[in-house]
Amino acid sequence: MALHIIYICVVASCSVEKYLGEDEYLLKNVKMNYAEGKKELKDYNLKSYNQQQPNTKWLGGKVPLRIYTLSGLDTTKWTCKMWRKIGEAPVVFSRDKAESSRGNMRKVLANAGYLGAKVGIDTVTYGKRLTLKYVVNQGERYYVKSIERDIEDEGIDSVLKAVDRGESLLWNGMPLDINRLNEERNRIASKLRSIGYYKFTRDDIKFRIDTLRGSKQVDLTMKIGLHLENGRSDFEPHRPYYIGKINYLAESDGKYHFRKHFYSSNTLIKEGEPYNDNHTKQTYSNFQRLPGVAFTSIVFNERPQTDTIDVVMQVNHGRPYSIGADLEATNTAGDLGAAISGTISHKNVFRGSETASLKLREAYEMITGLEGYDGHHYIEFGAEAKLTFPSFLLPFVKKDWAVRHNSTSEISLQYNLQNRPEFHRRVLTGAWRYRWLANKRRVQHRFDLLEVNYVYMPWMSKTFKEQYIDSLGKTNAILKYNYENLLITKMGYIYTYNSLGATQQTFGKTAHTFKISIETSGNMLRAMTGMVNGKRNDKGQYTFCGIAYAQYVKFDFDYAKSFRLDYNNSLAWHINFGIAYPYGNSTILPFEKRYFSGGANSVRGWLVRRLGPGAYKGADQRINFINQSGDIKLDMSMEVRAYLFWKLHGAFFVDAGNVWTIREYEDQPEGEFRFDKFWKQMALAYGIGLRFNMDFFILRFDLGMKAINPAYEGRDHFPIYHPRLSRDLAFHFAVGMPF
Repeated sequence: MALHIIYICVVASCSVEKYLGEDEYLLKNVKMNYAEGKKELKDYNLKSYNQQQPNTKWLGGKVPLRIYTLSGLDTTKWTCKMWRKIGEAPVVFSRDKAESSRGNMRKVLANAGYLGAKVGIDTVTYGKRLTLKYVVNQGERYYVKSIERDIEDEGIDSVLKAVDRGESLLWNGMPLDINRLNEERNRIASKLRSIGYYKFTRDDIKFRIDTLRGSKQVDLTMKIGLHLENGRSDFEPHRPYYIGKINYLAESDGKYHFRKHFYSSNTLIKEGEPYNDNHTKQTYSNFQRLPGVAFTSIVFNERPQTDTIDVVMQVNHGRPYSIGADLEATNTAGDLGAAISGTISHKNVFRGSETASLKLREAYEMITGLEGYDGHHYIEFGAEAKLTFPSFLLPFVKKDWAVRHNSTSEISLQYNLQNRPEFHRRVLTGAWRYRWLANKRRVQHRFDLLEVNYVYMPWMSKTFKEQYIDSLGKTNAILKYNYENLLITKMGYIYTYNSLGATQQTFGKTAHTFKISIETSGNMLRAMTGMVNGKRNDKGQYTFCGIAYAQYVKFDFDYAKSFRLDYNNSLAWHINFGIAYPYGNSTILPFEKRYFSGGANSVRGWLVRRLGPGAYKGADQRINFINQSGDIKLDMSMEVRAYLFWKLHGAFFVDAGNVWTIREYEDQPEGEFRFDKFWKQMALAYGIGLRFNMDFFILRFDLGMKAINPAYEGRDHFPIYHPRLSRDLAFHFAVGMPF
C-alpha cells in the first residue's frame, strides 16, 4: 500500500510540468540570503514584501497543487473544472514581480537607514522547478549626528518648547529611520491639533537630511513653515481655534429621538475650549458604539476673520426593534434533541440608547438508556430579560470617564425550567454587572457586582431517589449535594487582553490573548448570618430563608498565543489553569462551578465530561457526569493551522490536561491532586481538524485520539501504541476556535 502511495505522489509530481509553458517554471521556494546582519533586519520582515508565494502547503505538502493536476488539459470536461476549482493552479515564476519585490525591499532598507543597501536576485532551476533567492547586502547603517529645528512660526516654536519637553522620538546618535521620522511628524501634528491648532497637519512638517562626506552620519533638520490658506498667496502664522456654538440637528422627520442629555453626555467637544482632535475622534467613537445610533456626522464651520469654529452635529437613530430566532440540533452523549429560541430587543427604550431584550428558549431531547421511569423525554424552557445601559450606574464614577471607556451596566433576570424523567429542576438567576474597555479597546474589564442563583428541586422520581439518592447518596456526597436546593451569591471580576482589540478575531493572525478571573460566593451572607446568630440545618450549614448557601473562591488563568510560520501556516498554543476552593458553609463545590475535562475545547481525545479527575475510573456511566468533575483544572494545547483552499483550513493538534479534586472523596478514588503524582495523571491526545471560515463565524470539526490515558495502567495506559478506534477516537463539532 505504501508503495502505491509513493507511486501516486511521484506521478502527480511529474504531471505538474504539462501545465507549464515552454519558458515557464514552477515557483518551488523563496529564500532570503543575507550577507550579514540577519538579526538586525529581523524586525523589517523583508520576505513579506515578496509579491509571489509558492503553492499552498497542507502541513508540509502541496496537496492543493496535486489536486489541480487531476484535472487534465481538456477544460471542456466538468471534471476538469471541478478539480481546478477545488485545487490550486501552479504558481509560475514572474521576473517582473521579483524585480518589483526587490525594489520594495531596497526601499524598506533605505528607510531604515541603510542608504547603500543592495538586493540581488538569484534563481536556481531543477528541471521545470525554480527556487527564487533574494541576496541582501544592507551595507552600513547611517546615524543621526545632530538634530536642529527650523521653525518659522514663533507661536508654534514657543508652544512646542512649553508642552513638548522630553517627548520627542528623535535623539542624537539614533539610527536614521524614515519610519521614525514619520512617527515624529504624526506625534507633533497630533499634539498641536489637541491644543487648538485645527488646521495644522503632518504635511506642515518637513525633514532635511544632509549626509556628511566620508561618513555614515547625517545632520537632521526639522522645518515647520508658516501656514498657507487655500486660495491665498500669502503665508501667515498658524493660530489656535476655539469651539463656538454646538448645534445638534434634528433628524429627517424633524424629531429628536434621544433625550437632550444623551447628546451632551457623549460629546467631549465643549463650547469655549480649544479645538481638540482627540475629542472629535472620541466623540465619533462614543456614538458609534451605541446600539441605538445608526449614523453620526460632525461638521466644523469657521467663523470668517475669527479664531472660532462652530460645530454642527447630526446623530441619527437606527431601527429601535430587532427580532431574532435560532434553531439548534443537540446531541448530549448520544441523546438527540432540538431547541428553538427567539429574541426581541428595543435599542432605545428610555431614549438614551438603552437596550431592553427578552429571550425565550425551548428545548426537547429524547433520553435513551433509562429503565424504570415514566417517560423518556427531557423538556427545558428558559426566559431571560436583560436591560443594558451605555454608562456606569454608580454615583462616584465620573460621566466623562465612563463614556471614554465605552462602559455599560447590565441588569438581567433569568428563569430556567428543566423536566427530566428522574427529576424536575428550576433555576432563577439575577445579575448586576459592569463592563468597560481600556488601552485602545485591547483590554476588557467585567465586574459582577452581584449574581444570585437559586436552584430549586420541586420533584424527584421515586426510582431515582431510591437507586441513587437514598442508596448511593449515603456515601456519594457530591451526587447528593447537587440534587438539593441551593443558593449561590457570587461577586467576581474578569480581565481580558487581546492584542488585536476587543472586536477582532485571532483566527489566522499573529496575536496573543490573556484572561484572568476571580469570583467569590457566600461571604456577605456568612457575615450576616454570623452577626444575627443564624440558624443551621441538620448538616451544620447556615441557611438564608431556610436555604443553604454556597461559599467558595475560584480563580482562573487563560493564555493563548498564535503566530505565523509562513504565508499559509501558523502555530498556536494555549494554557488554561483553574482552581476553586469550597470553605466555610461548603465542603463541596456546586456542580455548575466544578471543572470538567474533555470535549471540543479541552483534551479532544475524550468526549466532554469523560476525563478525570486524576486517575479516576468511571464506575456508573449514568452518574459519571457528576463524578468526572473536579476543583482544579489544567489544560495545554498546541495546534498547527494551515490554509487549505477557499474558506477551508486544516489543523494538527496535541492536547494535554486533566482535572483533580482538592479533597479526597470516597466516590472519586485517585482523583485528589498531589504534587508528587499529578504530572503522571496528565492525559494526552492528538488529532486533526477542519475549519470552515465563514467570515462571521467558524465551523470546526475535530477528530481526537487518546495517546495517554491516566485512568488505566499497563497496555491500556498508552493507546498511542495500541490504538482502538471504538475506544480511543472522539469526534467534535463546534462553532468558533478552541482557543
